Parts: sequence; structure tokens; C-alpha cells
Amino acid sequence: MTWHVLGAGSLGTLWAARLARAGLPVRLILRNAERLADYTRAGGLTLIEQGLPQRYAIPAETLDSDTPIQHLLLASKAYDALEAARQLAHRLTADASIVLLQNGLGSQDAVAQHLQGRRCVYASSTEGAFRQADFQVVFAGAGHNWLGDPLLPAAPKWLEDLQAAGIPHQWSADILARLWRKLALNCAINPLTVLHDCRNGGLRDYPVEVANICAELTELLHACTQTAAAEHLHEEVLRVIDATAANYCSMHQDVSQGRRTEISYLLGYACVAAERHGLRLPHLQQVHQRLLRHLAARGLPQN
Repeated sequence: MTWHVLGAGSLGTLWAARLARAGLPVRLILRNAERLADYTRAGGLTLIEQGLPQRYAIPAETLDSDTPIQHLLLASKAYDALEAARQLAHRLTADASIVLLQNGLGSQDAVAQHLQGRRCVYASSTEGAFRQADFQVVFAGAGHNWLGDPLLPAAPKWLEDLQAAGIPHQWSADILARLWRKLALNCAINPLTVLHDCRNGGLRDYPVEVANICAELTELLHACTQTAAAEHLHEEVLRVIDATAANYCSMHQDVSQGRRTEISYLLGYACVAAERHGLRLPHLQQVHQRLLRHLAARGLPQN
């Protein structure tokens, strides 16, 4: 059965290339005819591992194609996920499965609600990859992928495809805990690197800010009954800062390149959750407001 992949960013491209390399049928979904023409000129997707490029001539189509979809990897940005789901809903088979590979929280629930009746699997990834150019992805660091379905605990049979493709993965009975943990890590690191214009390792110079945000995020996670996600959060944040010291986080890259960020699904989502639970988290809210002003000053969207 064919895997349709929407989202030619770093992770979507990485998954598509590995599935194709394993001989599994894959089709890319591109947003319009212009992008399809760009892809055709590129001659396919190029995966670069340890400096060695390999091109895969994966078939591609546009959003308005009419081929049915049984397996969909939705790897778009969080703010594009719901609209993509709306545009593709009529093409999904009755037994379709959709893997949602978005940052933060909020977009997954919105897509699942719109696609009621189809199985939506939430995914959280720690794999490192970045686009070197259009339709070229560099595999930058080994990681792992957790997948789970908040409504159906049983693992789907198609996980065998990920195994065959060498995509490291694990089925998680509590995927929301994984997503909350990653959201907390992102909230503790990404906004501060933007505000201080630094690589992840630069946050070593701001230990008090990092500690204050981690303390408030831990309080929020407990209020949201995400106790497992809250455990040793500060220590994990410091470990990630050290392990990725030379990297610019995705939010910093988005801002520096004048792209829209996923703030509403990261720090914005956390602040809304705090308000819902009646929590006063002044450090988190202050960083959120500073980041909104920072984006506004650069003419970037604040949602």
C-alpha cells in the first residue's frame, strides 16, 4: 500500500526517502503545480548521509489530485496541518491512517476532530535533519520516533513498513506524555535562543532564566496531569542544551530566515493551558510576550 507524504520539509523528506529506499511505494503531495515543476526539475528527493548524497525519483502529485489515500504522513508545519487535512479529506479511504508529525500540541487534536472516523496517529521525533536545498535533506543526527493513538492503544500492522525502512520507532501507549515532554523542552529552549540570538549552547549563559522557566513548566505539567512528562525536566533541558550546543533550534532558524514560527502550538499553547488551569506563571508569560514583540518588530506573524 502506498505511503503519501505531504510536507517536503526536513522530516517529511527524511521519512519519504527512507521508505523509498526500502522499496516501499511512496508518493509526495506538493501544494501546487509550481512546486511540482520545481520537484520535477530537481529529479527527485536527495538524502545526504555522512556526506554521501543519494537521489530517489519518488513520484509526486499536487493537493488537487484524485488518487485515493490509505496511508498519509502529514509532516506539514503545525499551522498548516488542519487546512491540509481539509483539502485531502475527500481522498482518504474509509480505513485510512494518518500519521501526524507536527511540533507542539493543538494541531493534532484539530486534525483528528476534522477527520473523525479515520485513524490519526500522533508522532514525536527526536531525529535530526535539515534541508540543504529544496528537496535535499541532510540526516544530521540519530534519534527516535514515538507513535501512538490516544483513542486506540493497539499498534497498527503498518509499523512493519517503518521497520523495513530503518526508521527507528516505538509504539507508545501514552503518546500525549511524549508530546507534552517535547513541548516543555521546546518551550524552555527555543524562545530564549531567539530572544538572545544564540545557539542552544548559548543558554548556558542564562541559567537563572532557564531554571525559572523549567520550574513553571513543571508546575504546568502537573496541573495538566502529565506527571511523567514533568519528571526531572530541568535536568533534561540542561542535557539537551549541552548535547545540541552547536545547533540553532528550528524556531531560531525560522525567525532568522523570515519565516512564520509555530509559537501558537508551543509557548502559546502552554500559556493558554496555564490560563485554563488558573495558574500564574509570570516567567513563562513574560517570555511569551517578549517573543511576540520580537516577532512583531520583524514583521512576522504572531500566531
